[in-house]
Amino acid sequence: MARPLRSAQWFARQDKNGFLYRSWLKNRGFPQDMFDGKPVVGICNTWSELTPCNSHFRTLADHVRWGVLEAGGFPLEFPVMSLGESIMRPTAMLYRNLVSMDVEESVRANPLDAVVLLMGCDKTTPALLMGAASVDLPTIGVSGGPMLRGVHRGRKIGSGTAMFEMSEELRAGEITLDEFHEAEACMHRSHGHCMVMGTASTMAAMVEALGLSLPGNAAIPAVDARRALLARESGRRAVEMVREELDLSRILTRASFENAIRVNSAIGGSSNAVVHLLALAGRAGIDLTLADFDALGSDLPCLVNLRPAGTYLMEDFFEAGGLPAVIRALSEAGLFDPDAPSVNGRSVAANSTNAPNWNANVIRPIEQPFMAKAGLVVLRGNLAPDGAIIKPACASSERTSHTGPALVFDTIEDLKERIDDPDLAVTADSVLILRNCGPRGYPGMAEVANIPIPRKLLDKGVRDMVRISDARMSGTAYGTVVMHVAPEAAAGGPLALVRDGDLIGLDVAGRSLHLHVGEAELEARRAAWIPPAAAAARGYVKLYVETVMQADKGADLDFLVGRSGSAVARDGH
Repeated sequence: MARPLRSAQWFARQDKNGFLYRSWLKNRGFPQDMFDGKPVVGICNTWSELTPCNSHFRTLADHVRWGVLEAGGFPLEFPVMSLGESIMRPTAMLYRNLVSMDVEESVRANPLDAVVLLMGCDKTTPALLMGAASVDLPTIGVSGGPMLRGVHRGRKIGSGTAMFEMSEELRAGEITLDEFHEAEACMHRSHGHCMVMGTASTMAAMVEALGLSLPGNAAIPAVDARRALLARESGRRAVEMVREELDLSRILTRASFENAIRVNSAIGGSSNAVVHLLALAGRAGIDLTLADFDALGSDLPCLVNLRPAGTYLMEDFFEAGGLPAVIRALSEAGLFDPDAPSVNGRSVAANSTNAPNWNANVIRPIEQPFMAKAGLVVLRGNLAPDGAIIKPACASSERTSHTGPALVFDTIEDLKERIDDPDLAVTADSVLILRNCGPRGYPGMAEVANIPIPRKLLDKGVRDMVRISDARMSGTAYGTVVMHVAPEAAAGGPLALVRDGDLIGLDVAGRSLHLHVGEAELEARRAAWIPPAAAAARGYVKLYVETVMQADKGADLDFLVGRSGSAVARDGH
């Protein structure tokens, strides 16, 4: 016997409350039969003019709506807070957990039988998934899609990646300010999120790899008609999922997360996927740890030749076959769980059985990969007892085994004030340290770990150095950057104890990050350490700083871990 519709608790009752629920919605012109047993599908929309990645979501939501109606459902769109990494200060990551709360409470409090999540920019994807996982209704994700290729003076440029490259060129005097401004207009020429394999594209791929979207979700360009078609089909499928009782918890399994970790390696995905997948697993009740990313993904090849590590852009990836082609290659090599389910009722692997690869330069065969070992590596040692990560695919090979003297920046303001000082005591062998930029310290763990090269070294042609931080790095950035150091400095982690001149050893192959200072000296420094002042005395930021977990736990708020389900305690009115 099929379970009753959740929305029936609102719309099927024939009393004053039923009158209230139906009547107020009838002011939109909905006829009575919309309330007579049709599955109600919520369209969770993160549209905002302040989030450029999501600026086309009004249209995308309409396509979902039509799909729901065509399948016999009742679509009701609702907004949640929108996060745009490109504009929001101090960092969109500070508000990821807040949006997850917005999603969770909005879904639970309203008469919804299923939800379609519209997500694009970096943090909207994990935020919406985390909130939905805590409620556990039938859920399907629709990503906004990447922008079209950027083209500047006949050269293809990628969002974010070109920005980092050209900002260094401007600082080094290699291009003019007018050229810099010209490239700004050329880089972002359509709706959509970053068209490199940054965090937005990575997280869209994670949604597909986890089985939470229809096949092809990761790579269809935002302005391609097939993106609208996918949205429409997702609306139809959401109605069917209600009838099949296909809740989110039936999709999110341990095998799903293992598949996602392997896919992240195969696409050369963003390091930010680590903190987001850990947080999502925590909401879903899946035992996932930082060590799993190293064990499952670090030795896997990268098949996708995309920036920032490679040459091509997301539009090229889509035209080559997109993520289904990658999943097929992994499956045929025995590197993808064949039974992990997806929202369309088939396994993710089965969805990709016949996926073509139209361009072997973009999606390389697994026997001749773009990079032999491209997964994220987890580092540990006395400088990062709970772990830190590095993305070797974006690092200089000659610097992945390096020992050098520390040059410490205590805050992002300290960094900006001194990094271009001609008298800065720095050499190419120095190890740049940026601390107090983790979850508590920034607060929000901003994307500032890819510390700019000091101007005096830029002028000498230096383009990479070892950099260590408790912050994150943009998925569009590159360099020998150790990030997510845990515990962070603001929580009293060893990073807080480093002083200028201390020798620091990085050994990626040995998975080691070591501060060459004796334990007695470190204990003396620890006793003298003074915690930084609280970031806020009120509001959400105060709540965040007091309850946020460390990067190795996904930087979720400790009281949000797990799920509460969809039951509403009281019926109100």
